[in-house]
Amino acid sequence: MRTGEKILPLLGLMLIATVAWGQSGSAPKGSADAAGNAQAPAPNNSTYVIGAEDTLHVAVWKEPDLTATLPVRADGKISLPLLNDVQAAGLTPMQLADSVTEKLKKYVTDPRVTVVVTAMNSQRIYVLGEVLRTGPMPLTPGMTILQALSTAGFSQFANMKKIYVLREENGKQQKMPFNYKEVIKGEHMEQNILLKPGDTIVVP
Repeated sequence: MRTGEKILPLLGLMLIATVAWGQSGSAPKGSADAAGNAQAPAPNNSTYVIGAEDTLHVAVWKEPDLTATLPVRADGKISLPLLNDVQAAGLTPMQLADSVTEKLKKYVTDPRVTVVVTAMNSQRIYVLGEVLRTGPMPLTPGMTILQALSTAGFSQFANMKKIYVLREENGKQQKMPFNYKEVIKGEHMEQNILLKPGDTIVVP
């Protein structure tokens, strides 16, 4: 019995050490995942084109006074310390970061600038007709008709087989049919196209 009494506390200590090691070992993974989630939009920095009403976070490394979160004005410009008005609309975040970096070289030694779009308000689509939420909707990267309709919702009178998308290209308006009933069955999936800024989904 005495031997058993000595062994039990040792087993308890070993168990505590094992749990503590497991927690410390898993912590970096959690941090990495959190960082990964936060950085998920980063690839879009090379393709997303900034527009009016977007919100940007402009960070200058080791220069907190020059770091700011601010909206893109209707004229397509942002106002930054030292630089005043800087053109943002029409550029990707990476291009804007390069532009700000070049301009800051007059005032800061080796400036390092990053630009992140925190709110994409310039790119919108519109949903009209027999839906629960009509009007403009933010266009997220890779959004399809089906995804937009899942956000808008249908009214009880919606004709889900006669939905269509209006899109203007080269000065001409195109009408693209979308049969919701077919798509949710996995049929004619080519109808579920990627949406573009300015597209209008009509649910009769």
